[in-house]
Amino acid sequence: MKKYSLVVALVVFLAGLCVTAAHAQGAFGSVKGVCKDATGVPIAGASLEWHNLDNGRKYTLKTNAKGEYFSLGIEPGKYDVTLTKDGKLLDKLNGYAVTLDEMTLDFDLKKSAEESAKQSGITPEKMAEMKAAQEKHDKDVGVVKALNEKLAAAKAASDAGDFDTAIAQLTSATETDASRDLIWFKLGDAYRNSGLKQTDPAEKTKRLTEAATDYEKAVDLKQKAYDADPKKSPDDAKTLAAYYNNLADADAKSGKIDDAVKAYTQAATLNPTGASQYYYNIGAVYTNANKIDDAIAAFDKAIAADPTKADAYYQKGVNLISKATTDPNGKVIPAPGTADALNKYLELQPTGPYADAAKGMLQYIGSKIETSYGKTKSSTKK
Repeated sequence: MKKYSLVVALVVFLAGLCVTAAHAQGAFGSVKGVCKDATGVPIAGASLEWHNLDNGRKYTLKTNAKGEYFSLGIEPGKYDVTLTKDGKLLDKLNGYAVTLDEMTLDFDLKKSAEESAKQSGITPEKMAEMKAAQEKHDKDVGVVKALNEKLAAAKAASDAGDFDTAIAQLTSATETDASRDLIWFKLGDAYRNSGLKQTDPAEKTKRLTEAATDYEKAVDLKQKAYDADPKKSPDDAKTLAAYYNNLADADAKSGKIDDAVKAYTQAATLNPTGASQYYYNIGAVYTNANKIDDAIAAFDKAIAADPTKADAYYQKGVNLISKATTDPNGKVIPAPGTADALNKYLELQPTGPYADAAKGMLQYIGSKIETSYGKTKSSTKK
């Protein structure tokens, strides 16, 4: 009996050991902590991913409004823990050991940054400088986002012909950040386009004057940046030329002929590949001001910059027509070069928008119409 009792006792004892072992395999720990940013403010809505290095299992936890997190049921083992928010990695700890006890792991970004700086040999002063730069960057990102939203709203309004709304959006943008040349340029566009729609001459002049003022601010900001750039980017030069072009247009429509010509000339200097159009614009300004000789000289510059610019030949011919005289018998005596200019236009644009007008002027001065420049049109025998 005693022997039997001993065997039974041993079996019971072993069974107890098995039960205990099975319970141990299902045991879990717990983790908690508080997450704070570099200024000590709790990080709400952040994600903590706990990656078990032993079996690959992952746990994702969230912080509450106080930056706190807590979880039961974390398997013991070594973990890589990452702290993120809005997809941005804030901090990370590798090889953190979790046991069956309650584990506390806090994330303090200020301390983490200081520790990282020490390990990298960065002085506290340099660390403060880096922090200030990061804060400025973060602020700039927010400002740029707000400005882009206003620019998008202004574009939508302008496309719909609602220039007053566009002006309001862009004015607000300049109040947010007055250092952006593009915003002043777009504001100038809105005032210029709205001015052209005005039926009241005084209001039209007012808006065009405001447009010129805004363009001048855009030009000033861009010119300073361009002058300070040792590389002198061609794209920046073209952008600045476009600013001068629109400034010139606003000045021209306000009757400021000299200012318009000066701005167009500056545009041509900055962007030689577009010089022909800028000189053509000068010719148009002089034509509208009835300054014939100046207009002809400007169209000649446009032609020199681009010998294929058909409209420049036509407009030169139009101005030369006005210089025609008549002899005592009433015969029209054209100014030298008139027929050449009009025929060159017809060579380049035989069916262009001014083709009929060019032919009419050639008939007026008694000149033959040529199919190609320098070659007289042959008559067809019937």
